[in-house]
Amino acid sequence: MNVRKIVTTVEEIRTEGGRPVLPAARVAVVAAVIENPWAGRGFVEDLAPGIDATASDVGALLAPAVIEALGAPVEAYGKAAIVGLDGEVEHGSALIHTLRFGDHFRKAAQATTLLPAVEKRGGPGVVFDIPLKHITDATIRSHHQTLEVSIADAPHPDEIVIALAAAAQGRPQQRLAPLTSEQ
Repeated sequence: MNVRKIVTTVEEIRTEGGRPVLPAARVAVVAAVIENPWAGRGFVEDLAPGIDATASDVGALLAPAVIEALGAPVEAYGKAAIVGLDGEVEHGSALIHTLRFGDHFRKAAQATTLLPAVEKRGGPGVVFDIPLKHITDATIRSHHQTLEVSIADAPHPDEIVIALAAAAQGRPQQRLAPLTSEQ
């Protein structure tokens, strides 16, 4: 796996809706800008060798980094794969929709739910939204949130941006009633 750069972003929300957020809400994203293992090869029928060579390594790189950046226990999480223009969306999906990738984050966050995801193709600076859900119960609506991410110089045409996101809480000032079995 060739990594060009790692980008880490941490936000601390202190005010929402004109009211203080106490304690401040923390969210973090760590993204690896990697070489697309299939770029420039035309249509590749069998993606397994690239998955085997890359997915676990990038998961092992990002999972501890996003937890460290968050600096608090993870309550909500998500993932993203943004493929440069010489690749297919399927290339990003192949790397993040495998247990070889996601289990690193689930284990480190003590999570049990599937990681919500976004995957798309775009050029440098493309804006993408990472959906987050609660780590043990995806129906907990207070933790449904989205983080907007952009990396000015990535992805290059032959790259993939792989990102993990984490939140230490639900949305600031959330007021939706809990989802019940009757709903």
